[in-house]
Amino acid sequence: MTAKRIDLIRNHLAGMTSTNSLFQNVPLAPPDKIFHLTATYKSDEHPHKINLGVGAYRDDDGKPWILPVVRKQIILNDPDLDHEYLPITGLAPFKVASAKLILGPDSPAIREKRISSCQTISGTGANHLGVLFLSRFYRKDVPVLISNPTWANHKDIVNSVGLEAREYTYYDPKTISLNIDGFLESLRAAPNGSIVLLHACAHNPTGIDPTQEQWKAIADVIKAQGHYPFFDCAYQGFASGDLDRDAWAVRYFVERGFELLICQSYAKNFGLYAQRVGCLTVVSKNNDAAAKVESQLAKMQRAEISNPPAYGARIVNLVLNNPELFAEWVQNLKTMSYRIIEMRQRLYKILLEKKTPGTWNHIIDQIGMFSFTGLNASQVQFLKENYHIYMTENGRISMAGLTTKNIEYFAKAVDDVVRNVK
Repeated sequence: MTAKRIDLIRNHLAGMTSTNSLFQNVPLAPPDKIFHLTATYKSDEHPHKINLGVGAYRDDDGKPWILPVVRKQIILNDPDLDHEYLPITGLAPFKVASAKLILGPDSPAIREKRISSCQTISGTGANHLGVLFLSRFYRKDVPVLISNPTWANHKDIVNSVGLEAREYTYYDPKTISLNIDGFLESLRAAPNGSIVLLHACAHNPTGIDPTQEQWKAIADVIKAQGHYPFFDCAYQGFASGDLDRDAWAVRYFVERGFELLICQSYAKNFGLYAQRVGCLTVVSKNNDAAAKVESQLAKMQRAEISNPPAYGARIVNLVLNNPELFAEWVQNLKTMSYRIIEMRQRLYKILLEKKTPGTWNHIIDQIGMFSFTGLNASQVQFLKENYHIYMTENGRISMAGLTTKNIEYFAKAVDDVVRNVK
């Protein structure tokens, strides 16, 4: 046996006995910051701990709240219920109802059959399918513009399909408000035809939304630059308690004649976090283009998830298409949004009473689940170590984590950290 042959056998046997994996050099990914924060909170045994990191609604006892209209479990009473596959693009009446909800029932885009839609794995799935579609059928030489800051998942979703995520100016840390001049200048400086990812309402993480006049100015620049609007809408009805108000920006852009894309999530406004119910709607110039777009959405969806899940979509579909249930849902939305508004007002009042240094009007000016407090990373760390209060390091808090039972404790902690930690 030749020496070369012996070496081959030796190397082969060494490979069989080695404990090293083919993936030994795969880098260890860091844990997701929000889920890691929640895990740390759960392991904390302090009696006054507060979790202000998670983006999920809580009632005044700090407990998850199943919407009464959802708790009825209405679909379980349907004798014709089955567990067959849904169509590839999802439950048809659910998609129609979703389009009417965000665009308005009298939208010209619906009337003229210029929309394409696909039921998705919540808003995350809608964002992914949306950028995947654009990566294949739109320009590949332009970036996806995302706000600074934005939802942490946006950048990863954009990068996952090979597109470049590039930030545009949004938040002014000095005034804890919208930097509209910087926003518009970023849009003007971007390559013509860029994809602009916009938060339809209740901007995450800042809670700072443009006014209607500012939205008009944003639309003017996007039109002038030939950019493509990409709306992410995770909080319709949850933000203000008014479904139409929260959809105003999207409807305005449609009225202006934009072709655009809208991602909807029903996690927050139906409390169906685990059911992953979402919808992607694309508005085109004509119904011929819309039919082609939907055919490609179906093709991409088939390759990725084959068919969307039925349970949560059936609940949303029944509520949206039943006037009595819809009216009850609207009241449920007001219950959630009004409680959050009340917590904002209480926190603002307590901080004023304590004469906490700084201005705190941003607490009541912001909208939706989240608030950018203006606290820095050192102050956030101090709150966690000394008061067992958990929030993201950029100072964002979930207002839903505050209750009438813990808001005094939280305000006291904020007053302390603002005075003593820089």
